[in-house]
Amino acid sequence: MSSLRGKTLFITGASRGIGLAIGLRAARDGANVAIAAKTAEPHPKLPGTVFTAAAEIESAGGQALPLVVDIRVDSQVLEGVARTVERFGGIDILVNNASAISLTGTLETPMKRYDLMHQINARGTFLCSQACLPQLLKAENPHILNLSPPLNMEARWFGPHVAYAMAKFGMSMCVLGMADEFRGRVAVNALWPRTAIATAAIRNLLGGEEAVRGCRSPAIVADAAHAILARPAKTFTGNFLIDEELLRTEGITDFAPYAIDPTQPLVPDFFL
Repeated sequence: MSSLRGKTLFITGASRGIGLAIGLRAARDGANVAIAAKTAEPHPKLPGTVFTAAAEIESAGGQALPLVVDIRVDSQVLEGVARTVERFGGIDILVNNASAISLTGTLETPMKRYDLMHQINARGTFLCSQACLPQLLKAENPHILNLSPPLNMEARWFGPHVAYAMAKFGMSMCVLGMADEFRGRVAVNALWPRTAIATAAIRNLLGGEEAVRGCRSPAIVADAAHAILARPAKTFTGNFLIDEELLRTEGITDFAPYAIDPTQPLVPDFFL
C-alpha cells in the first residue's frame, strides 16, 4: 500500500505545524482528515484555526472535518470521534500530535504548566488512543502514530527539563505498551525528527526567526509519517522511528529541499 486514498485520519493538534503537514500529505492522496484542535478563533501568536486547516486540506485534495476539541476533556474527545465516524464511516489512523512544551527546570516549572504538559502529552495520547481503538480494531490497516521520542532513559534527556521529558516519554510509553497489547491488530509506532522543525514552538519559545533558519520544514515529518502509515499494520509496529532514517529506507537521500535555509547548519533535536 503506497496511498492513503479513502483512509480516515484523526489528527490531534492539526490546525498548524506538523499535524497540519501530516494531514496535507494524506490529503494529496485523497484521504479524509478529522482536524481535532482547540483553536477555533485566530490567535495573535499562533497561525491557523481548525477551519483554515480544513480549507487547506480540501484544497490539497482531501475531505476535511474541523473539530474544536480540547484533548484534556474526555467528552470532547468522544464527541469528536463520534462525529468523525458519523461523517466518514470509521477511523483508520490516529495521529497523536498535540503537545505542550516548557523547557524549564524543576524550580522554574509552575505546577499549572506541569499539569498542562501531562494532561495533553501523556494523558491526551492515552485518551485519544482509547477513544479511537474501537474503530481502529475494525479497520483494514489501522495505525496509531505518536509524535514522541525514542525511549532513551538517560539522565541527560531529563536533567534540563524533567517535567517536559516525563510528559513526552509518557507518549512513548504508550507506544511501547499498546504496540504489544494490540500486536497483529493495530500498529502503534512513534516518530521523531532528527533536527528541529520550523513550528510555532521554535518561533515563540526557542529564538524566533533566527532559530527557524536552522530548522527543517514540517514536510519531512509528514513524508516520514506517510511512509509509516502506508505500511502493513500487522507487521510494522512497536518502532521508535527518526524521520530522516525512515525516509532513507524509502530511497530518499537528498534532504536539502527540507531545509528552511540550506546555508545554515541544522539544529539537532532535543532528544537525539
